[in-house]
Amino acid sequence: MYLSTVLGSLWLKVLFHVREFQPLLATVSNSERYPAPPTLRKNGNHCSLSAATYKHSCTLYSLHNGGFNSIVMRMAALKIFSRLAPSVGKPFYFSTGFGHSIPGVNGKHCNPLILSSVRFYAEKKIYQRDKPHCNVGTIGHVDHGKTTLTAAITKVLAEQELASVKRYDEIDNAPEEKQRGITINVAHVEYSTDARHYSHTDCPGHADYIKNMITGTAQMDGAILVVSATDGVMPQTREHLLLSKQIGIQHIVVYINKVDAADAEMIELVEMEIRELLTEMGYDGEHATVIKGSALSALEGNNNEIGVKTIVELLKAVDEKIPTPVRDLDKPFMMPLENVYSIGGRGTVVTGRLERGILKKGNECEIIGYNKVIKTTVTGVEMFHKILEESQAGDQLGALIRGTKRDEVRRGMFLVKPGTLKMRDHLKAQVYVLTKDEGGRGRPFTSLFQLQIFSKTWDCAAQVYIEGKDLVMPGEDSQLSVKLFKPMAVEKGQKFTLRDGVVTVGFGVFADYLPNLKEEERQLLHEGKKGIEKRAKKAAAANAAKA
Repeated sequence: MYLSTVLGSLWLKVLFHVREFQPLLATVSNSERYPAPPTLRKNGNHCSLSAATYKHSCTLYSLHNGGFNSIVMRMAALKIFSRLAPSVGKPFYFSTGFGHSIPGVNGKHCNPLILSSVRFYAEKKIYQRDKPHCNVGTIGHVDHGKTTLTAAITKVLAEQELASVKRYDEIDNAPEEKQRGITINVAHVEYSTDARHYSHTDCPGHADYIKNMITGTAQMDGAILVVSATDGVMPQTREHLLLSKQIGIQHIVVYINKVDAADAEMIELVEMEIRELLTEMGYDGEHATVIKGSALSALEGNNNEIGVKTIVELLKAVDEKIPTPVRDLDKPFMMPLENVYSIGGRGTVVTGRLERGILKKGNECEIIGYNKVIKTTVTGVEMFHKILEESQAGDQLGALIRGTKRDEVRRGMFLVKPGTLKMRDHLKAQVYVLTKDEGGRGRPFTSLFQLQIFSKTWDCAAQVYIEGKDLVMPGEDSQLSVKLFKPMAVEKGQKFTLRDGVVTVGFGVFADYLPNLKEEERQLLHEGKKGIEKRAKKAAAANAAKA
């Protein structure tokens, strides 16, 4: 009866595909070792088994001589079942359509349960905070090897059981990324060294996806600049460094890639060019750590001077040259949202880096931004599919939120403690306008000029108003008042980037709050500079007529 209970389970076909159960399958390797198939009945009717189910059934059958309890205990040791009901000695419940009672671990019998989803058979791991956590990432021009380097890092560390191997196509896994062969969205990879636990962000290098690059870089504590030895410094090499410096990344390690495709003289020239660029951008170019190698060679497992050894050297430099930041754990939690997902049967999950504070399951919170406030509760927190009992500032996490639909939340909103952060759409700002040589427009702009502002993970259209003069020239610092098209989550001292189309115009910091715009003032923003000037002329003409 007990054997038929096991073999007749509605969930048997799915259960054996759980990864943790694979060690049991090793006991049966070929059909000659299978015992005769047992006769299965349910309410007097024969049950049919597929070939795959029969193989797995025979594995259980071969273990049956030890008794049903030994089978259940073996499965329990492999974490197939969840432990329930301490009042009956924590028996392991097993779903079945037969209605038989099942002996518990201590010999007591219990009624079986029909489980709603097989995913709950396997217990999730709990994240152990036994090392400092740090956020790093790869930046640089398109096709210089950022994703290949990321994959190579995971492969080298996987051999030391410090990471899971991530293939190139697992990192660039979106259909459009595979089709075009470039990174479009940022990707996050987990690994550890002997010194630290890392969240690694692989940023897109193409000029069309600078918006995504800004989002990814905003979550880093330090960066690995990847430069091809065959190309040297390219436009996005310069722009990525410029944006990284503005966002606040102070520590850079350089990896000169594809050295197997360039001669020694070319590699030396590229290194000199990189050091000059680092110095120009405000980094210590003279003393910067520069490692030369081939990410592809390392990914292929070549343990030579340009392969695996350079990855080991790179990771040592990252450990030593990028310090672990001091985390702000005392302030109320705040997390800019990077992505939003809908998980079937669970709800909505929001992801991002916790900027400050501590976040736990059960915390009440608000999601604010784009003129919306959503009140909700955190019902679960994970980092790289491991349960976080307590997430701390700096963690790259996913938070399951209650009663919120996927389409209500978007990138750029903030998850915050209720009442601790307000949305603003009118602010004073201090701005530096880039010259053409620095990658800017090379032309001045005037009041009412419309730009796109990027800050943390959000971007929003805005109009700028110059205080005390008619225009701002490239290379100048200036005070502006900024009017956002939608109220956004903003704090004093928050940095931002000004962009006009595909060009970075300048950088700034929000210095103070101004009274939020009234609805009619916000509507005027959509009329643009010409519309506002036209309206002003009409008003002046009307006043002149009255006079």
